[in-house]
Amino acid sequence: MCEISAGMETASSRRPRLTTSLREGERVTPLELFFDLVFVLAITQCTALMSHHPTWEGLAQAILVLALLWWAWTAYAWLTSVVDPEEGSVRLVMFAAMAALLVLALCLPGAFGNLALTFAIAYGVVRGAHIGLFLIASRDDPQLRSSVDGIAISSGVAVILLVGASLLDGIAQAAVWLLAIGLDMIGPYLFGAEGWRLVPNHFAERHGLIVIIALGESIVASGVGAEVGVSVGEVVAAILGMALAACIWWAYFDVVAIVSARRLSEAPEGRVRNELARDSYSYIHFLMVAGIVLVALGLKKTLAHVTDHLDWVPAFALLGGVAVYLLGLVAFRWRHVHTVNRRRLVLALVCLALVPLGVEVPALAALAGVTLLLTGVIAYDTLGYGEGRQRLRHETVSQSHR
Repeated sequence: MCEISAGMETASSRRPRLTTSLREGERVTPLELFFDLVFVLAITQCTALMSHHPTWEGLAQAILVLALLWWAWTAYAWLTSVVDPEEGSVRLVMFAAMAALLVLALCLPGAFGNLALTFAIAYGVVRGAHIGLFLIASRDDPQLRSSVDGIAISSGVAVILLVGASLLDGIAQAAVWLLAIGLDMIGPYLFGAEGWRLVPNHFAERHGLIVIIALGESIVASGVGAEVGVSVGEVVAAILGMALAACIWWAYFDVVAIVSARRLSEAPEGRVRNELARDSYSYIHFLMVAGIVLVALGLKKTLAHVTDHLDWVPAFALLGGVAVYLLGLVAFRWRHVHTVNRRRLVLALVCLALVPLGVEVPALAALAGVTLLLTGVIAYDTLGYGEGRQRLRHETVSQSHR
């Protein structure tokens, strides 16, 4: 019997196991960038959904889908800040999650229609792979395992609700979607933040890269919008659109991203750092990405009709998208340093107030106006930072080369 038992143990030990390796480096890996490429398609599909259904209902549906996609993406940002995505069996599971995310993106145009059930199942696979990898990575970490168990509950309930929503339509379906997203996102608050682990510089860089990806979609949308040739008006609109995208980039990456990444690194490890990462990156960054996606719709419609007036939804997307992005930046700064950039807050409110005017002037004029306003505020802020800005940026460059 002892020989049989020993033989069974030997066979068991030889049986392949799903393994993970903890992350050691701080840089984003090539596999993570590869993973994000699928998210690019999902963002493009969100913009296409709004473009094909430029109504308030279509806008609301696209934002709901974007929120769900964002939460799935940020879940993997937390995961790959704990485990090395290119080691062990994690790589294979990541590929499987990418395939499910691709199916999710393809189903997006029918997420509230005939593809609702397929969309919900694909989302379940994406979240299931994430939870599965986290459960394996937390085998020897009771605190992390407790946090993962909590997220598994909220995510599982959300997937079940999405499956149920596929049987509904109209207001009832949207209400169940809202409930599913709310429960999925509130999980980290309900189950605490003490047990999570993250590599601060990696986590901040990963979210910065996804902002760049969203900005890339705004540029792609501009190109797609020019469907009938390239006139003088479209050339001017393209230049203005590029200037607007550059201002959006500048507003975040010039100083804000550097300061916030540094503060995340300096925050005490554990609950304080985890809550800062959760609030400022997982939650507030959604506002910024949503604002950029809305701007992409506005740019696409402007390039398609430079001399016409924008309808209400595209006008809101262009001006309101800038406002949502700026409000995200204001909230981001408040969460990190508890101060308010009043100029950006005021400009966000001005952009919202100008939406009615945006439907009364040619699309090109609306784009020129919002670009000029944002350029002015960015220039004022940049000059206002003075020597502190130069010192901060040079210190960051020198540290990166050490």
